Amino acid sequence: MKSLRILLLLVLTVVLFACKDDKKEQTPEVITVETTPKESNYESAKGDAEFNDEKLAAVYNAYIEVKTALVNTNGEAAANAASNLMTAFANIGVEENVLAAAQLINDTDDTEAQRKAFVTVTEGVEGLLEDALAAGTIYKQFCPMAFNNTGAYWLSNTKDIMNPYFGDKMLKCGRVASEIK
Repeated sequence: MKSLRILLLLVLTVVLFACKDDKKEQTPEVITVETTPKESNYESAKGDAEFNDEKLAAVYNAYIEVKTALVNTNGEAAANAASNLMTAFANIGVEENVLAAAQLINDTDDTEAQRKAFVTVTEGVEGLLEDALAAGTIYKQFCPMAFNNTGAYWLSNTKDIMNPYFGDKMLKCGRVASEIK
């Protein structure tokens, strides 16, 4: 009988402690992170592409200036670079829609609007580069997530991904789609 009481007391003790409601409030740990605007300034790597025509080289170099400004999410620099691109386009002649897209980039410092127009500029510049290289390689790169996952292309001097459609948000998003030689 005594062992039964001890057993009953032991079970009761275990039940009371096991079912004890923990009254402590658990507050989540709050971590405050101060962010400062990132002052990154990405520069375009020097490429090895050599062109058959100096005017095409000027178009491509001005295009790379616009792309680099968009990588840096710098609307003012993109607008200034687009002005140089329009001059290069005038010296070689391009389709009206490509010139209009370059004009749009030149007329605004809204990087989202500039990035949308950059798609058309890229298509126009790529068309000009067919059989234009004497030596070297230009890389056609693709970001599948640009413009709500419709994707967009751009041209680059190197295989390194520097995404002009997202800048710092997703700098390395993309892949090399093809090479122009």
